[in-house]
Amino acid sequence: MNKIDFAIVFSVTQANPNGDPLNDNAPRVDLDGYGYVTEECIKRKLRNRLAEKGQSIFVRGPEADGCTHLQARYKTIAGEVKDADDKTFHDVVCKKWYDVRMFGQVFPFKGEDGGDSKSVRGAFTVRRAFSVDPVYITSIQITKSVNGTEPKKVGGKSSDTIGMVHTVDFGVYVAYGSINSMLAEKNGLTQDDYDELKEAILTLFHNDCSAARPEGSMVVERVVWWEHNCPAGQYATHKVHNSLELRKKSERVRKFSDYEFSVKELPGLSVEIIEP
Repeated sequence: MNKIDFAIVFSVTQANPNGDPLNDNAPRVDLDGYGYVTEECIKRKLRNRLAEKGQSIFVRGPEADGCTHLQARYKTIAGEVKDADDKTFHDVVCKKWYDVRMFGQVFPFKGEDGGDSKSVRGAFTVRRAFSVDPVYITSIQITKSVNGTEPKKVGGKSSDTIGMVHTVDFGVYVAYGSINSMLAEKNGLTQDDYDELKEAILTLFHNDCSAARPEGSMVVERVVWWEHNCPAGQYATHKVHNSLELRKKSERVRKFSDYEFSVKELPGLSVEIIEP
């Protein structure tokens, strides 16, 4: 297993890619106006895609097994790992759950569930996705056509009839990540695991539509997959990621084709550019 670097390039059109609960759930932007999507949000979507493919996922809702919280799901294997040493615990949880061996996980369940808190380092890491250029946020005030609750007086309106919708007009975002070959080997990742992950990345926004993200408003435009020829990697990760360039063809951009996309060749490094 050799080191892998990757980049996910996706576009956002009149949608909220990742709302900020501390800012009226408006799209997240940094102090310079660049939009971003958190790494936790990206991994949540990947977990959803992998679960749809039949993979066993630890961090998910009760729809699969009825477990309403993570401790309840952990208890399903507590008997196997209660008195186990660290290596046995590691092997059991990695074999049981795909997202544990790929993304890592902290198990803070002490006492009756056995032993001290334990953790697994994941082979997969992804950075926060940032927009290529600053994004413009449109905020629209909306009203409901029907009262949500009984009006306080005849002809009046209930207090929940007015709201705000915040969307990114348009933006192209890039998320960079890597797969550590040594941790992949330690966690027992297989070629099938790699293939499933790549497919999940390519279909990142499938079945992810909502009022904030209408169908077709978020699109994976390109996935760049660099595969090194050795476990440590031929080049430093930042050098590999910096070989990807996106430049505006004109001052006004409204679609992905308004950008010039290119990947600089690094001698001896295998690169696959996938257009879903």
